[in-house]
Amino acid sequence: MSVNFASNEPCASIERLALELSSAAADLARRGWTPASSGNFSARLDPLRIAITVSGCDKGRLTPGDIMLMDDQARALGDSRRPSAEARLHAQIYRLLPQTGAVLHTHSVTQTVASRHFSGAGHVRLSGYELVKAIHGHHSHEQDLLLPVFTNSQDMAEIERHVDAWHAQRQPLHAYLIAGHGIYAWGHDIATAMRHLEAIDFMLACELELRKLPA
Repeated sequence: MSVNFASNEPCASIERLALELSSAAADLARRGWTPASSGNFSARLDPLRIAITVSGCDKGRLTPGDIMLMDDQARALGDSRRPSAEARLHAQIYRLLPQTGAVLHTHSVTQTVASRHFSGAGHVRLSGYELVKAIHGHHSHEQDLLLPVFTNSQDMAEIERHVDAWHAQRQPLHAYLIAGHGIYAWGHDIATAMRHLEAIDFMLACELELRKLPA
């Protein structure tokens, strides 16, 4: 069952979300996309509560017990543990894009190299790829996918301001890269967010490979 916040369907249970998040984390860790305990994952339980990975846990050994609850301002709910250090960025996406049900943040080699390669331009435009149709709202290879690349900062509020400014300009926002860091991707549920993440990583890898070819 997908979580649908615009309907009267029952919301997900914390137990189910915790299982799904830990399973997704194990999958992404096997791919090498969460080195050295990096990355963080979340899913919306209901309009006011978000399940998110606990700060500092090894994503390759994540269990449902490593998932905690926070509100849409990234404040822990009924838990003495801290949510992921980048929880504010998750919470921001849920506020800006209310139909979002899950947010995934990873650090694959492709994502990190692309984030540095395209940082000067401030964005990467993915054009002509059949796989763009894996992204919600895209129905043809003729549609472009524009991904912003934001400057990295240890101050999450600074990154939030970059995201807010991009969104305020009514620029498309399906995912974003942070320079020298990794990617944030999301969807209306965990499976959709995983599909988006996989498709974008593949297209970014193609872009980097194309740049190795002679002109």
